[in-house]
Amino acid sequence: MLEDSFRHKGLRKNLIKEIMNKGIKNERVLNAINKVPRHLFMDTGFINFAYKDQAFPIGEGQTISQPYTVAFQTELLDVNKHMKVLEVGTGSGYQAAVLVELGARVYTIERQRKLFVKTQMLLNTLGYKLKFFYGDGFKGQKTYAPFDRILITAAAPEIPEELLSQLRPGGKLVIPLGGSDIQEMLLIEKTGKESYTNSKHGKFSFVPMLKGTSNSNDTKK
Repeated sequence: MLEDSFRHKGLRKNLIKEIMNKGIKNERVLNAINKVPRHLFMDTGFINFAYKDQAFPIGEGQTISQPYTVAFQTELLDVNKHMKVLEVGTGSGYQAAVLVELGARVYTIERQRKLFVKTQMLLNTLGYKLKFFYGDGFKGQKTYAPFDRILITAAAPEIPEELLSQLRPGGKLVIPLGGSDIQEMLLIEKTGKESYTNSKHGKFSFVPMLKGTSNSNDTKK
């Protein structure tokens, strides 16, 4: 049963206080996270831990991201209402739901078919309106480009050129860059047709971003 009780809402408020204490200041981001019932995005075995600031498995070899990491990436992305946002790595759908709560027009790509089907059904059931794609995140969604914002939710070994080309001038791309266990969070801003500025925003740990699509249990998010 998809219940969001007073207890769940109280636990979310405590979570918000915790991530504020870790440095998240954007009130719109905090309010969006406060609205999303994270427990509904998790496997039943972990549902009692839904409002701990941790990542947890969600099946198919994937994880739901730590709330602080979701908040950090979202704050860095600087999303305003009606912006067209491409998310690479739908995963559980939790990050996508936060983006929708911010008023973004969300386009999200997942390469793991079982997760794509499961998450699309969940988000539709919860009333989140966005466009879903099963495909290779490295290729983006050229048909719907350009995007105001692009968010990559897995560790990329390099900056995907096709995604840069799908970013609108003045747009921003957030990516955890690095092929090892620890990545550097980069904010890339497109300053012209083919010009960019990069800034570094700390170390994080994501699972690898893989090319192609998969029906198996290999890992992407």
